[in-house]
Amino acid sequence: MKYFPVMLALEGRRALVVGGGKVAERKVETLLEYGAEVTLVSRDVTPLLQNLAETGRIRYIGEAYDASCLAGAFLAVAATDDAALNHTVSEDAQARGILINAVDQPADCTFILPSIVKRGDLVLAISTSGRSPATAKRIRRRLETLFGPEYACFLRMMGCVREAVMALGLPQEENSRIFHELAGSRALEAIGQGAWSEVEGILAGMLPAGIDPKEIFRSAREGAEAEG
Repeated sequence: MKYFPVMLALEGRRALVVGGGKVAERKVETLLEYGAEVTLVSRDVTPLLQNLAETGRIRYIGEAYDASCLAGAFLAVAATDDAALNHTVSEDAQARGILINAVDQPADCTFILPSIVKRGDLVLAISTSGRSPATAKRIRRRLETLFGPEYACFLRMMGCVREAVMALGLPQEENSRIFHELAGSRALEAIGQGAWSEVEGILAGMLPAGIDPKEIFRSAREGAEAEG
């Protein structure tokens, strides 16, 4: 099976999760992290899932699954230990044009979930096309050592720079030059080393007049810290 890699915008979209064990728990946490509105169906739920339901983070709609549970869903995840039930959820979802992931049942999936490394706005997705999730996790652990938390602050900074530069109405060629020079500078390494004055110096030397490098860097650091 070949899978087309794509990033989905889940903010405010409904995701149905069928199942309440540890696997379902991990899927729910990931979906919430990316802004999905999660609905849960399961006879039994983990303490964490129960807490998420009681605090209103997810919507629990009962113990028994039927096709009506899919109403309004953008995607669904079947994460029970009952292969037949997972297959039923898959068939119901596909009949309604809803994206479906059935855990450990590739034939019942229209999408698979990659192993993820996330550093703020940097998202690295690793997939072995379902051949070896264990290998994908091993690759993820290697990438986590290569891409540190400095990327979150750096990309926040690049976003602030882009917004400020675009507002000046400069020629496209000039905008592109600024963005590429900054991306290729030592700013990322300096952030990783905590060399804040060096970062501000790099910004001051590259940004056009009218843009305050201190304000750019302050906004980037605060945004990255708030995101965690």
